[in-house]
Amino acid sequence: MTYLEALILAIIEGITEFLPISSTGHMVIASTFMGISDNALTKNFEIVIQLGAILSVVVLYWRTFLNSFRFYVKLAFAFLPAAIAGFFLENYIDRLLENVWVVIIAILLGGIVLIFVDRWFKHAEGTEEQDISWFQAIKIGCFQCIAMIPGVSRAAATIIGGMAVGLNRRTAAEFSFFLAVPTMLGASAKKMMDSYKTIQHHDIAILLLGSFVAFVVALFAIKAFIGFLKQYGFKWFGYYRIVVGVVLAVIVFFMRV
Repeated sequence: MTYLEALILAIIEGITEFLPISSTGHMVIASTFMGISDNALTKNFEIVIQLGAILSVVVLYWRTFLNSFRFYVKLAFAFLPAAIAGFFLENYIDRLLENVWVVIIAILLGGIVLIFVDRWFKHAEGTEEQDISWFQAIKIGCFQCIAMIPGVSRAAATIIGGMAVGLNRRTAAEFSFFLAVPTMLGASAKKMMDSYKTIQHHDIAILLLGSFVAFVVALFAIKAFIGFLKQYGFKWFGYYRIVVGVVLAVIVFFMRV
């Protein structure tokens, strides 16, 4: 992996991690087209730079993270379903990550869902994070399990889950950001424990660069996303996913013919 390739992947991670367009799907596709998807460093890089994206949430919402113990209890309840599912399905999920067609199909189906999701759920006005119950948190966590399928956006799954239990768009999106912290931290820690021996000394610089770039880009992406979501909703993200899915399907098809 070159520094330019690392920079491209880090920017993609920072932009897409908290948007409902599937960061994993975009990373898999980008690394595949750059011809580095099977590289051991690429796999470690994609894990490590998530930590930079996580840090952006903590920095932007530091007051919420210092708010109360009850906040962490709700996050724990929401995190639990994915933790259990991930423990039993890890090997199967890793195999799905290697199939670009799984990613493309998930991107297309997710796009269709996002076009109509604002019509499906009548969300409450003025709902705040502190109003979310532990039972609502568990149900949002169950929606997060769907995102274990590559190409299914974790952000989209949890935001839709939040709206399904009665949250407004902004609160659902922000709780999705909060839930990303333990979820991504746990997943990254587990994968790093399994693969840290493959990291070489000369890889550290590129990993640090990627984490820093992902952190900075994610800061701007989160703030822009909240503003966009309040005004326009999800349909434009749905259109984007469908266009991307169709274009990728055509490219992959002709590349393999």
